[in-house]
Amino acid sequence: MNTHYIAPAWLPGGHLQTIYPSTCISKPTVKYRRERWNTPDGDFIDVDFVDGQPGQPMVVLFHGLEGSSDSHYCRSLMAHIAALGWSGAAPHFRGCSGEINRAPRFYHSGDAPEIDWILRRLADTRAQKKFSKLYATGVSLGGNALLRWLGESQQQAASIVDAACAISAPLDLAGGGMALSHGFNMIYTHVFLRTMKTKSLEKLEQFPRLFDRQEMLYARDLHAFDNLVTAPLHGYRDADDYWNRASAKHVLNDIIVPTLVLNAKNDPFLPERHLPRSASAAVTLEYPAQGGHVGFANGAPPGRLDWLPRRMVAFLEAA
Repeated sequence: MNTHYIAPAWLPGGHLQTIYPSTCISKPTVKYRRERWNTPDGDFIDVDFVDGQPGQPMVVLFHGLEGSSDSHYCRSLMAHIAALGWSGAAPHFRGCSGEINRAPRFYHSGDAPEIDWILRRLADTRAQKKFSKLYATGVSLGGNALLRWLGESQQQAASIVDAACAISAPLDLAGGGMALSHGFNMIYTHVFLRTMKTKSLEKLEQFPRLFDRQEMLYARDLHAFDNLVTAPLHGYRDADDYWNRASAKHVLNDIIVPTLVLNAKNDPFLPERHLPRSASAAVTLEYPAQGGHVGFANGAPPGRLDWLPRRMVAFLEAA
């Protein structure tokens, strides 16, 4: 396939290329089988599976902020690999499968330990499920967390997964967070905060003193929310500490697993000036001029969502 993404002429600009694919293009049907896994700390996650043919690869996809197995990018990838006879797994970060999780914590952009135990558990089923290779992919927040794991784990990661893809990952969390804090980009922030605040209210019913209710409700941007909720719940001093330490840009030179890092230069969530320019020899930095944030629509109107799955599979197969 042509690995160079070119946006359709009828879909101009980063915002339209972000919003239209996620809201206006029909998502393919995927038949999922759900498993509930108990976590090492007494919580749970839900994992949605696509069962493929024995002897074929398995692709794991870690979703983005407030995403799920129903997100447009997840359904398009899982439908594509199902058509190939491959297996798939879409783990939900805590609280993202339709039911609030039990522990005080949620999930975050630097959640490498969560990625680690999920992938290890899947790797342990390799003989039973008879898949030939294990590929790890992540989108947006899930892509950043996956890259953190790849960079921090190095040789251990190479013993678990055969190749990886990170799509539209917020490689510089501070740069991305600032971009989402003003102008038209606030529309994305409002969408995220609406569901994050709802979950936070549910969390306060479980743990009434976990954080200040009114301050949380008053948060108007991701920095304020992360400063009060995300950072302290996950061991960071504050939002600035979280955004710095969890950014994947710091570990790109440490990755030894063949990895595609695909970010559009016109992604509203991470301006081009924040895209890293160097990485290890194992990492392919692919920065097309267009595509938006996890957009990459193609074809004539109303458009299709199949360019991105095909690009990901092409990279994984060639790795």
